Amino acid sequence: MQDLTPAPRVALVTGASRGIGLACAGRLRADGWRVETAERSSGIDLADPEQARRAVARLERIDALVANAGTTARFGALELPLKEWQRVLDLNLTSVFVLAQAAGRRMVEAGGGAIVLMASLMSFVGGFNIAAYTASKGGVAQLAKALSNELAPRGVRVNAVAPGYIETEMTSDLEDWKRREVGARIPLGRWGTPEEVAGVVAWLLSDDARYVSGAVIPVDGGYLAR
Repeated sequence: MQDLTPAPRVALVTGASRGIGLACAGRLRADGWRVETAERSSGIDLADPEQARRAVARLERIDALVANAGTTARFGALELPLKEWQRVLDLNLTSVFVLAQAAGRRMVEAGGGAIVLMASLMSFVGGFNIAAYTASKGGVAQLAKALSNELAPRGVRVNAVAPGYIETEMTSDLEDWKRREVGARIPLGRWGTPEEVAGVVAWLLSDDARYVSGAVIPVDGGYLAR
C-alpha cells in the first residue's frame, strides 16, 4: 500500500548549538519540522560565503530558513579595529544575505517557503561599545523588508525577529550593575528566555502567519515601548 503521509517540512537553523538557535531548533522539531543545522561547532564557517551556500545546497529540500548565527565585538567605536568590524559584519549580515539568497532561490523554485532573519533590539537603538553589532543588526532588519518586497510575490515570506535582552551566553558577560539597570528598564520586569524567542520564530514559520511578511517583530518585554 502506498504511503501517502506527507514528507515533513525541512527547516535550516543556523547557529543552533546554543542559545536562541538551539531553542529554535528544539521548538521546530517539537512542532513536527525536520530540522537541519549549521554552525561553527559542526565545522561550518558561515562567514565564508561558499560554506554558507553549501549549507543550503546539501539539503534535498528546504521549506524554511532561520538565519540566527551571529557574533559581537565589544569595543568603543574609536578603538574598534577594522578587522573586528569586518568579522562581525561578515557573519551577522553578509552571511545572512548569502543564506537567504541561496534558500530563497530554492524556495521560489519549489513554489514557496518562509525565512526568518535574526535581528535585534539593537536594530532600533544604538547601544554602547557594540557599533559593529548594531550596524549589522540594523542591516538585517532592513534586509528582511527588502527581501520580502521581492520574494513575497513569489510565494516566500520573509520576516525578522528582534530579541531584546535574552539570557544567553552572549549576554552573560555583562556586569551586574548593567543587568540591574536593564532589568529596571524592561516593563515586564525581567530578561527573556531563548524559548520565548523561539516561540515567535515558530509562529512566523507556521501557517498561522501566512499573511505576515516584511515584519520586524521585537521580543523585548516592552523595552522599545518605553
